[in-house]
Amino acid sequence: MAGAKQPVETAQARLARLLTMVPWLVNRQGIDVEEAARGLGISVPQLESDLNLLFVCGYGNMPDELIDASWEGGKVFLSNAETIAKPLRLGLDEAVSLMVGLQALLSLPGLHERDAAQRALAKLEAAAGSFGQAAASVTVQAADPVDEDLVGRARAAVEAGRRVRLEYLVPGRDESTERDVDPLRVISMDGRIYLEGWCHRAEAMRMFRLDRIEALEVLDVAATPPPAATLRDLAGGIFQPGPDDEVVTLRLDRVARWIVDYYPVEAVRDLGDGMTEVDLRTADTQWLVRLMLRLAGHAVVTAPESLRGEVAAAARAALAAYA
Repeated sequence: MAGAKQPVETAQARLARLLTMVPWLVNRQGIDVEEAARGLGISVPQLESDLNLLFVCGYGNMPDELIDASWEGGKVFLSNAETIAKPLRLGLDEAVSLMVGLQALLSLPGLHERDAAQRALAKLEAAAGSFGQAAASVTVQAADPVDEDLVGRARAAVEAGRRVRLEYLVPGRDESTERDVDPLRVISMDGRIYLEGWCHRAEAMRMFRLDRIEALEVLDVAATPPPAATLRDLAGGIFQPGPDDEVVTLRLDRVARWIVDYYPVEAVRDLGDGMTEVDLRTADTQWLVRLMLRLAGHAVVTAPESLRGEVAAAARAALAAYA
């Protein structure tokens, strides 16, 4: 997308590329540097950076256990990489996990490579025998079903570089808002599908859950995100607080200790007797109010005082509804 910066590459993405690169280069000894970069879909400087990294990679620490890479004279040669170049073999548990993952992928609407995923799933089921049949019987369902036509229109807008107009439900305020968005990508994470783009209402990048989009119109206007429109690095998950978000302090007992693992907390303090205190940042406190009500006393807000009042008021309203 014109004007949009590319996100910083994650360590996971680079590792995946290196694992693919080694056998590819081993089978193309002496390939021209520029041709190798084109074949791998990266730039020449990135290829040289990866080859420099391979110098310190191998199955041990001794010189003869490390990969030797050479590209002087414009030709790429790899040696001592036979172990990594061997075809990867899946264990039974890995194969079953992959099958369940493929079923989850196939359950998503708007999947472009559905035929390829189905073929891969069929091959894994056949190779895994009775275990494959057991995995095939697992039913996978998206956390929040999304209309396939909506996903298709969102993807089409991204590919065509068109602005979209959304009617978006904000559950925390129980209201629907209208926004013009320059869409940059449609992604799936944690069983949900998101549209990421530059929101002209917020004048910032935003992630929109497609199951909360009540209407989506593709406008006859080119998407023109500014240079500040940087795609989010999702290595840390969808929920990523900003530096200007409000700091909230929670006190948790053993039952609610899972919050430390589930949310990106900034500080964790052990209070003894199974009690823990955490700090986290959030731009919207409404989800925290609902979380406190769900935990029913296993977690309490200690700061800020205004949020403590919101939780107390919500609890009183809930009790009044029962009466």
